Amino acid sequence: MPKAQKFTKEELDKITEIRTNSSTKISEFGQLELEILLTSQRTETLSKAKETLRNDYVNLQEQERELVQTLNEKYGAGTVDVTNGEFTPANWLFV
Repeated sequence: MPKAQKFTKEELDKITEIRTNSSTKISEFGQLELEILLTSQRTETLSKAKETLRNDYVNLQEQERELVQTLNEKYGAGTVDVTNGEFTPANWLFV
């Protein structure tokens, strides 16, 4: 059976340093993967919120079109001052 040999202090220090650095890098990889996962989840959440806001905005535009059409049918074309509720009919000049 071969005789056991001892490493030098420098060799042991180098082995310890490499193991420590390796453990640190593995931990950093894990942290990076976690950050990627969390960022992906956040991006998905933001995309859903954006889609909801876009749909809400499209619905508001449709409500506005319907209101304008209803008011035009009732009052004709013109402008409204929302601060005092006054409607001013448009002056149509045909040349």
